[in-house]
Amino acid sequence: MGGHLPSIGVSVMAITTTVPTSLRRSVSNTLKGSAGNLVEWYDVYVYSVFASYFEKQFFAGDEANSTIYIWAIFGVTFLMRPVGSWFFGRFADRRGRRLALTVSVSLMALCSAVVALTPTAASIGGWALVILTLARLLQGFATGGEYGTSATYMSEAAMPGRRGFLSSFQYVTLVGGHVLAQLTLLIMVLTLSPEQISEWGWRVAFGIGGVAAVVVFWLRRTMDESLRDDTIAAAKGSRGSGSMRELLVHQWRPLLLVFLITMGGTVAFYTYSVNGPAIVKASFAGEDVVAGTIVNLIALTGLMLLQPVGGWVADIVGRKTLLVFFGIGGVLYTWFLITALPAQESPVIAFLILFGGFIILTGYTSINAVVKAQLFPTHIRALGVGFGYALANSVFGGTAPLLFQAASAADRVPLFIVYVTIAIGASLVVYLLFLKNRAPNWIDDEVAMQEAQDVRLAARQDARVR
Repeated sequence: MGGHLPSIGVSVMAITTTVPTSLRRSVSNTLKGSAGNLVEWYDVYVYSVFASYFEKQFFAGDEANSTIYIWAIFGVTFLMRPVGSWFFGRFADRRGRRLALTVSVSLMALCSAVVALTPTAASIGGWALVILTLARLLQGFATGGEYGTSATYMSEAAMPGRRGFLSSFQYVTLVGGHVLAQLTLLIMVLTLSPEQISEWGWRVAFGIGGVAAVVVFWLRRTMDESLRDDTIAAAKGSRGSGSMRELLVHQWRPLLLVFLITMGGTVAFYTYSVNGPAIVKASFAGEDVVAGTIVNLIALTGLMLLQPVGGWVADIVGRKTLLVFFGIGGVLYTWFLITALPAQESPVIAFLILFGGFIILTGYTSINAVVKAQLFPTHIRALGVGFGYALANSVFGGTAPLLFQAASAADRVPLFIVYVTIAIGASLVVYLLFLKNRAPNWIDDEVAMQEAQDVRLAARQDARVR
């Protein structure tokens, strides 16, 4: 899959990452990297969880389409993710993973603080919506950089043989951010009136993310760098490290593969873990709002706890096996999930339906980070993983909540279900045809991959001479 690897000032046969020698050290770095991930994704999900409470603060009271507009802002922020993935991916490949992750979480926290302090439309008119949109766009920029760099760091920092298990903690904390957002809502629902949540409670929820980032900033500064010092020093003077030209010209095959792997996974993730809880929330509105919130909280907590289980299983049976499980399950289950949830009156049945989808989803979420990271050489890995993910995430993932809301309003939900099923099915074909369980890769077998690449390049050069 790899293309030409330019000289970056060190021997091409050198190991460019710091291989963990201690499980304890590897776990420590995993937890520190995950903590920042937790805060960043809390900041992402607090918007979707509290959207129905604060939407009227940014729109006129008689605006009939305020719900669609507020989800449109959620979706448009995904357009900034490819830009963020390029900036932070290049930054991480040239200056190290740790520094890039520290900057991204700081930027995300700043945006959350801005949203928490933004005056309402009643106070400053349309400027309230402008400030909200700009803050969310900047958050999309930061999130675009977080995913690829975090996936790369956690895959590199994990010990060989346990990469599936340890890298799965990226999604433990990613889902954990959603769990914390739901827990925050539950506490407010139990202690405040709906009017109080709409007036000022949602501001507290956004403010929590900004305050928590102060602790995470310190944690990320104390975690180990996964790149060797000489690799970072050489990368700063290399034109190929973190280069978009290098990615598009010489690494386009793994880039395309990351896009296709992500396509079905990201549309399923947002359909199952964002639209699913939104359906439960709507089904148990009014007097049953607490029951619906508890269903979502327990189900999402279950999804969070499933991630290391999926990673552990993948270390035993192979990562392709789990992806195929997700693909087949997603194709068969999506219709049932979306059509059965709205009709439920029993919280227990609603939980079982939602959690069944989460079991299927774990086949993708628990190991997708390391699957993508292992496709790229070290000098282009953060950019390749982040940019390929961000493109697919922007097109298929971030638009899923908006498309579902629009389809629901137009009574076209079956079309949305078909769209999601086709996307998952297309990724399933890629899992079956282009991935292998035990093939050499750029993280576990860097020297062997470089040797094989050099042989291919030499053969091509000989063919040209002849």
